[in-house]
Amino acid sequence: MKKLLYQLSFYFSRLFYITAGVIVGLFVLAFFFPQLEIIGKLALLCLALMVLLDFIIIYAKRTPVSVQRRCGDRFSNGDDNKVTLEVTNKLPYGVALVLIDELPFQFQKRNWQVAVSIPAGSTKLVQYNVKPTERGVYQFGITNVLQRGVLGMVIRHIKSGTEKEVTTYPSFIQMRRYQLLAATNQLMETGSRRLRKIGNSLEFEQIREYVLGDDYRTINWKATARKNAIMVNSFMDERSQQVICLIDKGRTMKMPFEGMSLLNYAINASLVLSNIVLSKQDKAGILAFGKKVDQYIAPDKKATQLGLILEGLYRQETDFADSDFDSLYAAVRYRIKQRSLLILFTNFESTYGLERQLPYLQKLASHHPLLVVFFENTELADVLHKKAASLEEIYTQTIAAKFAFEKRQMVKELQKHGIMAMLTPPQKLTANTLNRYLELKARQVV
Repeated sequence: MKKLLYQLSFYFSRLFYITAGVIVGLFVLAFFFPQLEIIGKLALLCLALMVLLDFIIIYAKRTPVSVQRRCGDRFSNGDDNKVTLEVTNKLPYGVALVLIDELPFQFQKRNWQVAVSIPAGSTKLVQYNVKPTERGVYQFGITNVLQRGVLGMVIRHIKSGTEKEVTTYPSFIQMRRYQLLAATNQLMETGSRRLRKIGNSLEFEQIREYVLGDDYRTINWKATARKNAIMVNSFMDERSQQVICLIDKGRTMKMPFEGMSLLNYAINASLVLSNIVLSKQDKAGILAFGKKVDQYIAPDKKATQLGLILEGLYRQETDFADSDFDSLYAAVRYRIKQRSLLILFTNFESTYGLERQLPYLQKLASHHPLLVVFFENTELADVLHKKAASLEEIYTQTIAAKFAFEKRQMVKELQKHGIMAMLTPPQKLTANTLNRYLELKARQVV
């Protein structure tokens, strides 16, 4: 019985209720005009016959339509991802359908639906885009189909398709786009410059016998003892430089912009930057920290490095507690021995917050080139560009101007202490960070 009721899931249409309301009105008027009673009875009989006929036609075939959802197994975070519904009409006549796809709860869309008409025996593709703003697993449900009867009285409810899990990763769409720009030499159109620079650090090559003129500081005493001859370490100029993204997962990175947290913007930018770094034969690495350093991918340029970085960034979780920059400094000193470009993604909303962390940033900058990237508050920019219409709005704009001025002063304060700094809107983070990396290479900072 339950299976039968499941198969006979239907609704009456608006046309049915309007017609039924008119018939009820006729019976009410029949109390005053008895001649209307026969008209009401005939109308009621016609309505019953139409409903019965519509019901028989609409349930004549067990599966009149089918829907298959097509989308990738991975979504790109912060980008539009295409989803396609393939709707097939198996009936010998055209049908009018309403499709209601069960979207993952993260999208918070409870009223998504689309109306579509499909000719007899044909298939139609319905495409739409979804834009995830969080990393993780997204669960699609089934697709609900509402099929209107030929006479328009009954609407059949059909459940079609299957559930599907889609994993949302950091923005690989941006990664591919910037990789294509780099490959086609179009980065210069965005203000980027591509200059190759040979590093001035040294990479171990081999152990060989000492010859006159060799630096005595390169003597390998262990090898000398084994060979009973003076042996030295031979080095060559290292062409591959290390670029490490330091990602702050603290409270200040929770602030949202267009539905996505600053942390996710930083993660997306780190993925794109790592890909470009690897394409230039440099070594890319990741270090993420909050209350402690809980993720470190050592810089390398092996073929699997980008995959390791992608998986590492995908798994980043945080409770947005206060970040411990002391732990960050200790981890950098312990794990990163070679001179490297450190790009720190963080955020400061006040000069007090910067002053607290400034000693640790100075220590980092004393050992490695350090670029501190933090974010403009775009909401303040909107307030500043809005024309004030009242005294209260003037006060609001004055306070907003004060905070915006403090942000610019933070850049100067960092630069005054020998620390490179970049203030950027969240939506321009990836492009600005990539341009700054290429600029630093051109200046032979890396």
